Amino acid sequence: MEHSDPPSPGEAPSDSSVLRAVGLITGDMRLCGEWVKRQVLVVQLLDWVLRGVAQVMFVNNPISGLLITTGLFLQNPWWALNALIGTFVSTASAVLLGQNREAISAGLHGYNGTLVGMLMAVFSAKGSWYWWLLLPNVFMSMLCPVVSSALSSVAGKWDLPIFTLPFNILLCLHVAATGVNHPYFPEVDFKPNQDHLLALNDTVQSLHVSQLLLSVPVGVGQVYGCDSPWTGGLVLLALLLCSPTICFHAMWGSAAGMLSGFALAAPLEDIYSGLWGYNSALSCIAIGGVFYVLTWQTHLLAVVCALFCAYMTGAVSKLMSVLALPACTWPFCLSTLIFLLISSEIRAICRLPLFRVSNPEQNRRYWRQLKEKEKAEQSREDGEQNGGPNFTLVVDLARSETA
Repeated sequence: MEHSDPPSPGEAPSDSSVLRAVGLITGDMRLCGEWVKRQVLVVQLLDWVLRGVAQVMFVNNPISGLLITTGLFLQNPWWALNALIGTFVSTASAVLLGQNREAISAGLHGYNGTLVGMLMAVFSAKGSWYWWLLLPNVFMSMLCPVVSSALSSVAGKWDLPIFTLPFNILLCLHVAATGVNHPYFPEVDFKPNQDHLLALNDTVQSLHVSQLLLSVPVGVGQVYGCDSPWTGGLVLLALLLCSPTICFHAMWGSAAGMLSGFALAAPLEDIYSGLWGYNSALSCIAIGGVFYVLTWQTHLLAVVCALFCAYMTGAVSKLMSVLALPACTWPFCLSTLIFLLISSEIRAICRLPLFRVSNPEQNRRYWRQLKEKEKAEQSREDGEQNGGPNFTLVVDLARSETA
């Protein structure tokens, strides 16, 4: 047996050390979460707020939340400030209401507040640094855990998530209650688009390929109401840090939405600004490995859901504009809930129970463990029926020897 000399101080660390270091900041950062639980409340709140910002994209990672927050500040510091205030108020309200502490620490009571605070600032006709806007922001964000808890009581009967339904309800409530002519909190005008659809030849002639490609990361950033490609790039980097699968499906879904908007002859400005991509990106992430175990069948299902969501976006946007309301993420919620309610006899299309939902990589590990357990139990039953050896014991023995 060969003995290797210990590495000198000037040598690079071993691959295993690098992998362990990378593992500390990727995925759900569970070790960080366990450490935060032993710290003072201020440190815990900071971790919860950053995880809440990231949970908008189904990501439970504080560093990802920090990267996304940086992107929001690059887009507009006033919008980012409102998003952070909304996240903090929503999280603190959940603590005061006695909501589940594990859900709070995972940011699940903060992400709706992030969107409420962000989009209230985006849709405000008063522009940036209108400090009175913080009053409805705080009030609506405070109601997020109330609406979330009520909806969860209903959706829990079917083991379904509530997604961003609280955000949709509260933001539409605020916009409908204030409107364009409100003296203190006027909103931008959501008029129906009366422009005729461009002919296909005119659309192709005026098409800019570079802007079309940029619309993919911009569509991901539009989940937060941002149309800057830099913000979209930082959001994608945050997703890649936590889960490469989520990052891939976000780009795939945004591209599917962009292509669908082009096929439906939507205005090019809407396509370039990512308005056709953000709902499809969320739908593709949700189906492609978050709530379903990732297989090639569920990947195809995620792509179909993204295309369906794009059609839903076109229909819902027109209907909501008649009511002078934004489409928000209603298309994502409706289309994804439909795809979560389907039934199939294909074992590869496996929807996870909500309490087991994590990032796609972790979900797939859990699924493989279940399959190994089923095989071991089947082998034990076959061995008992045939009077043969206990195969489970053999497998366990082989594992112990390799360990």
